[in-house]
Amino acid sequence: MSQPIIYVFGGSVWAAAAELAVAELYPNGGVESRAINLVEGKNFEPSFLDLNPNATLPTLETPDEGVKTSTKEVVRYLIAHSDKKIKAGTEIIDKIHEEGIDPNFALLLTRNDEELKGKAAGLPGIFVAGRQAKLEELIAGSDYAKYKDFYDAKAKANGGLKAIYEGKVPNEVKDGFFKQSQDHFARISAILYEYLPSILPEQGFLGGEEPGEDDFHVAAWVTRITATVGAQKIGDDGPAFLEKSHGNGNSLPPKVTAYWKSWEARESWKKVYASGFH
Repeated sequence: MSQPIIYVFGGSVWAAAAELAVAELYPNGGVESRAINLVEGKNFEPSFLDLNPNATLPTLETPDEGVKTSTKEVVRYLIAHSDKKIKAGTEIIDKIHEEGIDPNFALLLTRNDEELKGKAAGLPGIFVAGRQAKLEELIAGSDYAKYKDFYDAKAKANGGLKAIYEGKVPNEVKDGFFKQSQDHFARISAILYEYLPSILPEQGFLGGEEPGEDDFHVAAWVTRITATVGAQKIGDDGPAFLEKSHGNGNSLPPKVTAYWKSWEARESWKKVYASGFH
């Protein structure tokens, strides 16, 4: 292997963080990209589990340091091996990756019956159903014994969400999921309206005039959250969507709007999100 190989997918929030790093730090190439279709559950196949037992994206095969299997490890490696030097990351990275504000669950959550109906019929429902079908196929396959614990846990968790989407759970289970979703949504609102304004600069990036390590993670998170509330593509007014859904009548903090506009002007952001927000 002469250069790193990064495994990504156009619908993956955290793969986008790594892709932003690649676009910023390797404008002339140097990192090979391979797609793993998460909607079809390709990340659950034995060949990928052999590479990354967590079945997550991004994943990075390196020529000198083995396989990097977390977003933080992948981005840090890309920075360390780039000729372009940027500001190192801080505790902000850990904060934005906290489970309580998980941007993946932000896509799947439903706070009421109306949201449940819409998401069950939309991309979240398709995503959950596709994953379950793949897991059931693999559980029936010859490699099941090797990955039994992993497949059983994933099938149970994903199957539970699929049952909620399909209306096949008792009301108390559905109501519990609504409450979990409402709490998660509220924590995301607090990040947008309290945490980000406390750390973001008036203009530019956390890394200064150009994005630093923190920015790759924060940009991916903010863009995914924007996508979960209706923004779809470059040119959509992301801050307006965030304000409408998370503002409770309050204007989006100016620093968050300015940060969005700073990224909106970057060629790297335009490249990563050329096919739509995710």
